[in-house]
Amino acid sequence: MNKGNIKTGWLFLSIILLISLVSCNPGRQYEKEEKAKIQNYLSANSTLDFVRQASGLYYLETLKGTGFTPVAGDSAFVRYTGMFLNGTIFDSNATSAKLYSFVVGDNISGFDEGIALIAVGGKATLLLPSSLGYGTFGSYPIAGYTPLLFDIELVGAKRAPVK
Repeated sequence: MNKGNIKTGWLFLSIILLISLVSCNPGRQYEKEEKAKIQNYLSANSTLDFVRQASGLYYLETLKGTGFTPVAGDSAFVRYTGMFLNGTIFDSNATSAKLYSFVVGDNISGFDEGIALIAVGGKATLLLPSSLGYGTFGSYPIAGYTPLLFDIELVGAKRAPVK
């Protein structure tokens, strides 16, 4: 075998290996599975009128608030329950006297976006794809590529100080 054939063989094998690695992107498979989970949830709960936002957030107002709607920089005070699409709760303060307080813009993006759709006194359910939640890596106990549900009550809000 001459050197030209060996180089051609290595080049061919290298190209085949590269194509194999690119085509076996597990992230794409996880994204497809996540989209299917969301669609299955929405189909199984078709009586709920979730509104899909441009970001991919699904929003369902369950009680219209009468106060103002907080924006980035405002403080929000909420009761919430975070759960997986199968209904398993991973976090909640719904039965606690202590509200969860935070500055809008400092949370996972889907939570912040959803809060900015709720008026004080209102309640909503948010369905977040992982891209608006804990992403591809997750955060214990939430695995990567996991869509989430949040039932939220916006108990109060405080405008950010004017600078």
